[in-house]
Amino acid sequence: MVMQGTDMKVAETPSGDLTEYDIADGYKLWLKAEGVKVHEGFYFPQISDIELGPWERKGGAGAVVHIDNAHLPNDCHVVEIRPGGKSEPEHHMYEITIYVVSGRGATTVWNDESAKHTFEWHAGSLFSIPLNTWYQNFNGSGEEPTRYIGVTNAPPMMRLFRDTNFMFNNPTVFEGRYTGAGDYFSGAGTLHNRRVWATNFVPNAPDMALYGWKERGAGGINAMLEMGKSNMKNHISEFPVGTYKKGHRHGPGAHLVMLSGDSGYSLIWTKPDRSDMVRCDWTAGSMIIVPSDGTYHQHFNSGTERARYLAMRQGDGGFLAPWAGGGQGADVSIADGGWQIEYRDEDREIHEIFEAELAKRGATCQMKAFIPYCTGETGVTSERDT
Repeated sequence: MVMQGTDMKVAETPSGDLTEYDIADGYKLWLKAEGVKVHEGFYFPQISDIELGPWERKGGAGAVVHIDNAHLPNDCHVVEIRPGGKSEPEHHMYEITIYVVSGRGATTVWNDESAKHTFEWHAGSLFSIPLNTWYQNFNGSGEEPTRYIGVTNAPPMMRLFRDTNFMFNNPTVFEGRYTGAGDYFSGAGTLHNRRVWATNFVPNAPDMALYGWKERGAGGINAMLEMGKSNMKNHISEFPVGTYKKGHRHGPGAHLVMLSGDSGYSLIWTKPDRSDMVRCDWTAGSMIIVPSDGTYHQHFNSGTERARYLAMRQGDGGFLAPWAGGGQGADVSIADGGWQIEYRDEDREIHEIFEAELAKRGATCQMKAFIPYCTGETGVTSERDT
């Protein structure tokens, strides 16, 4: 049985007194004091439809997407800046990576009041605010709001220090993170081995150049991102029509934002017999979060255009983490000590579900080169065919 993600309730944090357990949780104390609307859930059909509440310091309205899991290393701030509006200047001892969902605007960043730097952005832009650097966001339109999501590592940081004064009023300047250089957010970058693009600003993530990632299967392409010398990590992946990626697992908290694709779905499960498997249908603008450690997930493109997603997540403190391949990585076969289910080892039902979905749309499966019992065609077999 496959449960539908749309059948799952997205809970809101109840108002009222905190429990004794909550009082010991610095992050929950902050959420309560902030008075922000909180959604608990891992599947959102459209980021643009996430209900917001007042959050004046952010520029008008916002909400926090937070799965109630003490081990989850991050959360997601959904913010909408009113037309012509701006956020309050702030700095904090947690890291944040911002993806612009809609609208256009600018961000001013500084360590020194006399040396502020401003860069512009629009829907599709991706950037990281250097740790504890002052910043302020502006809506560049006087007629339409702009909405962005910011994935942060606030939960573990607040739970570690349990001191909001330390988190939001710390004078420490991390000069190794940000020196105030005028070209810091220019969009320039450096390509390293294993598809790693080091940059501080991605002007347009939906159109960014990607590179071959044959380990994940079916002609997929990818870029691993190192941004702002941050421990927050991101990657962008894309895969062809009529194909799907290999099932895999990794640590919790990856926020998967669909950048393109007119129809597809992801399957999520934890139990070996997949009795708890949930299906999350997506299009461009959907967001799915890997809710816990050991959660297997697999992505399927049943639409008419290539599907691309942005994964915003916490890192492990090291450059070129296992996510990029090698060791016990998420693209290494379980048989070799990794966390990936190879096509040859997946349950046949997985492929049958995909072919049935394609049949509904009068489309043909392109997985014959990878699945012997596929009734479709031999489609893309490597990135060179794309």
